[in-house]
Amino acid sequence: MAKTGEKKRRVFKTRRSPVGASPGTLIADPSAEPTRLTLTLISAAKSKTIRKAAIGDVVKNLDHWPVIWLDCTGLADIPLIEEIGKTFGLHPLALEDVVNTGQRPKVDFYDDHAFMTLSMIDDVSTLRYEQVSVFFGEKFVLTFQEHEGDPFDPVRRRIDSPAPNRLLTRGADYLAYALIDAIVDSYFPPIEASAEVADSIEDAMLRSPHKQQMTELQQMRRSINMLKGVLWPLRDALATLIRNDAPYVQAETKVFFNDTLDHAIRLIQMVETERDTMSGLIEMHLSLSQARTNDVISLLTIVSAIFIPLTFLVGVWGMNFDPDASPWNMPELRAYYGYPAALIFMAAVALALVGFFKWKKWL
Repeated sequence: MAKTGEKKRRVFKTRRSPVGASPGTLIADPSAEPTRLTLTLISAAKSKTIRKAAIGDVVKNLDHWPVIWLDCTGLADIPLIEEIGKTFGLHPLALEDVVNTGQRPKVDFYDDHAFMTLSMIDDVSTLRYEQVSVFFGEKFVLTFQEHEGDPFDPVRRRIDSPAPNRLLTRGADYLAYALIDAIVDSYFPPIEASAEVADSIEDAMLRSPHKQQMTELQQMRRSINMLKGVLWPLRDALATLIRNDAPYVQAETKVFFNDTLDHAIRLIQMVETERDTMSGLIEMHLSLSQARTNDVISLLTIVSAIFIPLTFLVGVWGMNFDPDASPWNMPELRAYYGYPAALIFMAAVALALVGFFKWKKWL
């Protein structure tokens, strides 16, 4: 997020169904990646992961495992996504939001499942965000990602670990919490890195401000504003999730969701602090640049003020006088030490002006 140099501006764009289309119409983005399924089967005693799974693997294992997690990466295969929706009884409007990416973070509740959309930092260096959609019910969790790569590896390792842990013994709502919490916590490293970069820019700015620092600060402030636009609705969605009395969200799990909400609030506070810091640094850069410009102008003004009387004296003595024509035509031009006397007099004038400027504290 805080990488320096030229970067293409990232703008969130929400895809929408064509005007007049029937609600729940699914239309793939032409740039969407191919769809790949990963099926994770979970019980208190063991777990099993099927990579490159097919919808048949899902149907075959649906009633034989207490909890299943289907991770769908890439949103190009609309028929497959529709088949997944039919298999789990997903609401068509929720599926439409899955395909039409760029939705603001939110949570919707249905009779037997909940639907939540989140934004995830997919690539810090290019400021690329992606939408992650999470469905969860009593026995299943579904995640839909735009691109390959996510912060779920710690969750996967805990599932594969032979040691007993809550992911194996609790229900699907706890697995959904773990995935959502991983997404929220993935914002901490970029924000902390941004704070470190801001500190280094501030130190360099105090030594020597230059234009590149302003460019970096503007890029960082843009990134912070984008984060702010993501985290505020995420906080509201988590609060709604905690307040709801859906039967498939256990009271014990809400305690953990409340911890994730605390993380989101902390992130918002960090972002607000970073935003104020960026604004303060930009103002400080402008002030330092203006002060530097004023110093240069002051120095040039003082130099000019010193040389103005010297230029006047040289101009007077440089006129075409003729001492033979009149005693008033600069008789000192005939003085034997006239030239060094003139130089000494001009040096004295210059030193007197410098002393006066120091007395007035202009130097």
